[in-house]
Amino acid sequence: MIKTTVQVDGMSCGMCENHVNEAVRKAFAVKKVTSSRKKRLTEILSETPLDPDALRAVIAGTGYGVGEIASGAYEKKGFSLFG
Repeated sequence: MIKTTVQVDGMSCGMCENHVNEAVRKAFAVKKVTSSRKKRLTEILSETPLDPDALRAVIAGTGYGVGEIASGAYEKKGFSLFG
C-alpha cells in the first residue's frame, strides 16, 4: 500500500475537503482519501503509486493550491496477533 500526502491550500470548510476528495476518487483508483483544511493536507492510500503531475493537475483543477507531494510505503498500524 502507498500513502501519498499532498499539501493543499485554500480549503476553508468541509465542502472544500469533500470537493478535493471526490476529484481524487474520480481520477484515480484509490483505497482511501481524506483531506484536512486545518492541516492543509490531503492523504491518499492506493495500491500503486500515483503520478504526481496528474495528481497536481486534478487538485489544481478544483481551484485549490497544490504544494509538496510526498509518497511512501504504508503499513496499517494496530493490534496484531503475529508480532
